[in-house]
Parts: sequence; structure tokens; C-alpha cells
Amino acid sequence: MMKICAMTMVYRDYWALSRWYAHHGAQLGHENLFVVSHGLDPKIAEICPKASVITVPREDLAHFDRARAQMLDGFFAGLAQVYDWVIRTDADELLCFDPELYPSLPEAIHAHKDSPVLTALGFDLVESPDDKALSDAPVFGQRRNLAFSGHYSKAVAARRAIPFQLHGVRVASKRLETFPFSLPKGLFLAHLKFANHTVLTKVNKVREAVGNAEFDGVPGAGWKQASQDSMMFLANFWDKPLTPWNQAYEHAFATLSVKPQRHEKFSVVKTRALKMPHRTLLPDRFAFQG
Repeated sequence: MMKICAMTMVYRDYWALSRWYAHHGAQLGHENLFVVSHGLDPKIAEICPKASVITVPREDLAHFDRARAQMLDGFFAGLAQVYDWVIRTDADELLCFDPELYPSLPEAIHAHKDSPVLTALGFDLVESPDDKALSDAPVFGQRRNLAFSGHYSKAVAARRAIPFQLHGVRVASKRLETFPFSLPKGLFLAHLKFANHTVLTKVNKVREAVGNAEFDGVPGAGWKQASQDSMMFLANFWDKPLTPWNQAYEHAFATLSVKPQRHEKFSVVKTRALKMPHRTLLPDRFAFQG
């Protein structure tokens, strides 16, 4: 079987990190997880006791996104020297699979081992007013409302070193039009930002502090107005018609698995950031994940 690892970077997003660690550890082995802590934080190692934790300074937030991306590309390249595949997601994102198609996450990746990069169909998992407080059990058994998202249908894994950018990958300009795009059936990226409203409030405060800091190149309006953006997202989410899983999934897959954006300015291949018109419910068969 192929050797697969997963990496992420985090700053104080403890609940999401706990789910990232539990989910990917169950699928890949906790010893194959790598966490970059943005600033010294002993709690990261407490949450991820069997993972490798790397601490990087947080004193200077100038050009935050660019510096972070370049650093993670470097870590990714190193891991790609010793692993067959490297998974790279944010701490609030889980790479998951449909158990009707694959018995495990490694098997899902192995089924598409000839692709240089795998992109996963993304969805936002959302807490509803009727949901109970979350326990430590897998989150997919406790949160089921979701909407598929072109924005979060991201490049998530590669079998060699390649720069990740704009939710896709940067390739040589001469390969921009021919570089393979693979968004397999049954491979998903679950975005947990809206799955825990208590945590969402805390995370938004951190993002607003960074977005409004007086440094060059800080993140844009999505961070400066994080709380307002969250309110708008949730209002739009509940306005979408509730649609059966098969219908919502097939529509999203048919729309997003083809005709990727090939961004000439940045030489990036990525999913088109299209908004899907439906919300749906995650089937019970996913409940052991997350």
C-alpha cells in the first residue's frame, strides 16, 4: 500500500484541529500527520499527541497569505520525498470519501494513483438550529446539513512536489492547457467552519484581528469582515431549497468535475468557483467519518 501523509497549518482553531487530527489519524495513522503551529502553542501538541508538530514564528504578519503558502510548499516538497502522496488541507477541512465507492481514504487515493494531483468536491457543513451541542464523536454523525461549493472544491493531494495556489496548483506555463485535472467521484472536502457556531464566533474574532492589522499584504475583506460574511453565508444557505442527496451531488459533480479554470495570469489549474443552488443532507453512511 502507498505511504500517505497529511499536513495542515493552524493558529488557535482547536476544535477544528481536533477533528482534523481524529479523522485523518483514523484513516492514515496519527504518526503520518504533520501540523505546522503558527506561533508557539503547547496546546497543539496536547490535541495532536502522536503527530509531528512544527512551530514557526508569528511575530510578523506582513504578506501573510503569500509567506504562509511559500512555507507550506517547502514543507510539502520535503514530505513528498518520503511519502507517495501528501494531503494538504486547512485545519478546518477534512478529506473524506463515500463508503459506497471506497473502503477507506487510502483506497480512494489509490484508485486514482495515476493522477498527479487530486481535487476533492467541496461542501460546507452547517450547524442547524435543531442540532445538539457537539460531542467528541465523529462530526458527520452530528451535523448533516450541507451545500456543495465550487470555492471549496480544492486541490487536496499530490504525488510529487507542486505549489498550491488559489485553491488549485501552479504549473509550468507551457503545461497550463494540458495539465491533468482530476476531481474523482466520491472524494470530498468537508469545510467545518460553519459546523460549530460557538467556535465560529471565536475564529471570526481572530480573523478580524489579522485582517485589520497594520501590516502589508494582510488578507482581504473576507478576514476584515469575517463576522458579517458568516451572517450573509448562513442567510443564503438556509434560503437554498433542500434537495435529495443524489440530485444535489450529481448536479455539483457534473458541474465542477469538468472544464477547470486554467488561470493564465498565475498559471494555475483549479476548479471553477461556482455557487451551487441547493442544500442537502449528508447520508447516514458517512456518520463514522469526521
